[in-house]
Amino acid sequence: MAAPTTAHPGHWINGERVEGGGDRIEVVNPATEEVVAAVPAGTGADVDAAVTAAGKALPGWSAASVTDRAAVVMKISEGIAARRDELAATITAEMGSPITFSTHVQAGLPAATSAAVAKLAPDFAWTEEIGNSLVVREPVGVVGAITPWNYPLHQVVAKLAPALLAGCTVVLKPSEVAPLSAAILAEIAAEAGLPAGVFNVVHGTGPVVGEAIAAHPGIDMVSFTGSTRAGKRVSELASGTVKRVALELGGKSANVVLDDADLGKAVKIGLANAWINGGQTCTAWTRMLVPASRHDEAVELAVAAAGKYTVGDPTQDGTRIGPMSSAAQSARVAGYIERGVSDGATVAFGGPGPVEGLERGAYVRPTIFANVDPNAVIAQEEIFGPVLSVIPYSDDDQAVEIANSTVYGLAGAVFSGDDQRALAVARRLRTGQVDVNGGSFNPAAPFGGYKQSGNGRELGRYGLEEFLEVKSIQR
Repeated sequence: MAAPTTAHPGHWINGERVEGGGDRIEVVNPATEEVVAAVPAGTGADVDAAVTAAGKALPGWSAASVTDRAAVVMKISEGIAARRDELAATITAEMGSPITFSTHVQAGLPAATSAAVAKLAPDFAWTEEIGNSLVVREPVGVVGAITPWNYPLHQVVAKLAPALLAGCTVVLKPSEVAPLSAAILAEIAAEAGLPAGVFNVVHGTGPVVGEAIAAHPGIDMVSFTGSTRAGKRVSELASGTVKRVALELGGKSANVVLDDADLGKAVKIGLANAWINGGQTCTAWTRMLVPASRHDEAVELAVAAAGKYTVGDPTQDGTRIGPMSSAAQSARVAGYIERGVSDGATVAFGGPGPVEGLERGAYVRPTIFANVDPNAVIAQEEIFGPVLSVIPYSDDDQAVEIANSTVYGLAGAVFSGDDQRALAVARRLRTGQVDVNGGSFNPAAPFGGYKQSGNGRELGRYGLEEFLEVKSIQR
């Protein structure tokens, strides 16, 4: 069986590397601006071939025992763990995550989440009795997975692992910005014993390959992670065949700091969650809501904490913020920083302009805005960069109103000296997940959003259920 390579990766269709046509998409290291690889610019014909392979593989894979499917998923987890350093270095090269973050999160988290999915198999309610009905859960079929560049391996594995355990086959379009880790994953999956055709990778752009997947009559479900704009387009195309659609979209999450909170803790953790992965995280807490009476103190604490965020070469262990994923993303973030200034927000840290000493690469200045109007563009739109807006409020009711004022509802946080008070406010936030007083991420808990942050859930039992149909058999 041929193996995909990151030096010159092709598509991965029916267990073989496929070169594709002559057109290629260059993969650019955003720190050095050097081309590190090129992937084929896939076509509708490539999608057809992958869907055909997935369709032919579906009966055999879905008929395999749950135990056998779980064993393969666990071997994939072990393969990811065994190649963690290679995967981390690849992700740092393709989209700029600092190497420490790439090692522990970008490569480490997918190994953990896929193992957790495999362990669901023995206790999951694959069948149940309801009166005279036998209720069975069966694979939804061929899944089209479309994933973004910010967590290029984790977002794939969060779909692939539960889909495989459910008995589905998969056609993946990874982001053309950061496609190289998917090539390694295809190799890992093949070495884990996954039959040919069960997992297929087609490289290319969203308007060509992504749209072909979303509209394809041979695909039973599309699982998409990306921007709200693109998610709407996926839904439109998928509606033609009434296929199932699961969307994990954008966010503009609020960190609600109540007046009795430990302000130092809330600001320190809040900034870390705002600037995680350079702010290129859909759950980033990019709005810090603080009592008006404590606004200036919160800003001072945030500025002091921000000074510890070293911006620079992502291959260096001490770097906390690397480049944005691409020159286009850098320009987008810079545009929002300039918009914040022009709309009257106070620059407390960073601001417009190049990063000193980093003339080359897709770098931006991490920025903190103070006294931000909750209706301002920088407080309403997803920037996807290291930009924090500090917003004052008068009382708890206004804080909740501001937190819920965007079209998004993916994540958020509440800090208070009273856990019950924090929990009460958390319940009022219209968002898919809320961390109270720095509660840690739980990969077994459901992940997904309200409103225009999407629908459906990923991770744990809830993520597995997304890839299953429910059938009632009356006896």
